[in-house]
Amino acid sequence: MNEENFFFLFIDIVQSRWDDIFVALQEHLFLSFISIFIAIVISVPLGIFISRRKKLAEPFIAVTAIFQTVPSLALFGFLIPFLGIGNVTAIIALTVYALLPILRNTYTGITSVDQSSIEAGRGMGMTDLQILMKIEVPLSLPVIMAGVRTATVLTIGVATLATFVGAGGLGDIIYRGLTSNKDELVLAGALPATILALGFDLILKLLENAATPKGVKAKK
Repeated sequence: MNEENFFFLFIDIVQSRWDDIFVALQEHLFLSFISIFIAIVISVPLGIFISRRKKLAEPFIAVTAIFQTVPSLALFGFLIPFLGIGNVTAIIALTVYALLPILRNTYTGITSVDQSSIEAGRGMGMTDLQILMKIEVPLSLPVIMAGVRTATVLTIGVATLATFVGAGGLGDIIYRGLTSNKDELVLAGALPATILALGFDLILKLLENAATPKGVKAKK
């Protein structure tokens, strides 16, 4: 098969299966962003907590790092006997994979805030909560956003494996292409997943830059 024929086959498969691809894209976005949202809700407060109790930082970060060393399919398979198949299993597995970058960056960002800024806040009579919300979080936000960006790209990629636990997504299209030996169908599933990952990487990079305080930008 030459490149021109493959291109026309790809266009034809996209046109004929557009409804299936669009549904799979919606499922993929749902799984990815629910997982990222849960990971943020867990990791950001936990990162702030361990920044206050630094002896706990290494154990918590190590545990989340261990989860990331487990192969994706193995983690999905491990959860099936306990949770069955479906969205819940996929979301829990994806959330586990998204925890480390956000937790590590939250801890790093908070602990890297210049102590002179914190002392200046205390000198102005700020409470610990006010220092956290008005000084530490704003100054560490670019680092936290970098963790969210990494986690988002990772999650969008791993979400293609959600098909193996019956949760759908673009992995369905890829799997159908593999089982039917149709490379153009594989590409019809893989290309949108790649575009999603690259697109959200760019969007979150722009948000990361926007969250960087002007003074920090000037130092750079």
